Amino acid sequence: MAFWKKLWLLFSVIWVVVAALNALAILAFAEGDERGKAVLPILFAVAVPAAAYCAGWLWQRFRTGSRKRD
Repeated sequence: MAFWKKLWLLFSVIWVVVAALNALAILAFAEGDERGKAVLPILFAVAVPAAAYCAGWLWQRFRTGSRKRD
């Protein structure tokens, strides 16, 4: 497994745990209409690791693509 994938996996696990704790805290202490605010941390819990993986994949493809041309 590539080093960037190991770092991405570590980052993703930490990110999802923190986002889940944030969403659970909002749900636990919010009253009534404020519970909808928990949706944003849940969306970020999925979107940020996906964007980071995409960025790492593109970077790896860019780096290895330049070596193949030489």
